[in-house]
Amino acid sequence: MELQGKVIFISEPRSGIAKSNGNPWITQDYVIETHEQYPKRMMFNVFGEDKIKLFNIQMGEEINVFFDINAREYNGKYYNDIRAWRVDRVDPNNPMPQQPTATAYQQQPGMQQPFPPQQPAAPAYPQQQAMQQPFPPQQQAAPAYQQPQTGAPTAAPATDFSQQGDDENLPF
Repeated sequence: MELQGKVIFISEPRSGIAKSNGNPWITQDYVIETHEQYPKRMMFNVFGEDKIKLFNIQMGEEINVFFDINAREYNGKYYNDIRAWRVDRVDPNNPMPQQPTATAYQQQPGMQQPFPPQQPAAPAYPQQQAMQQPFPPQQQAAPAYQQPQTGAPTAAPATDFSQQGDDENLPF
């Protein structure tokens, strides 16, 4: 992850001796503030004397911090560690890096077009296509039952289910 901002606070270095192996350690905390409409502040630390000297972060500098986030447990409570692993200086004349814009991709004479031409957007979901048709769908009306023209009209034989004795063959 990365965040760009101006250094607004530098703490005093803290040092100690590791319990596990007895080696000395040193860490230093810094706070940067972003340049958004509602500025955000982030405190991060640099661990190790070699990195503290290498990064050489100064008050008021514009930097881009690359960091990792990790939570650690101490006495039943969790704390976040935001540890910088790379720090880049930002040009004070150009504090925000340039993002590619749509005008950067305009067709130049003699160049092939990098993207296919835009086509009208298709509906995102098949249901949207169905919604464009009337609901319920219009169907052809089934032709009415026509009795044969020959002879007298016939009626369907009536079935009396009560006398068959089998209740499981109900018509419904």
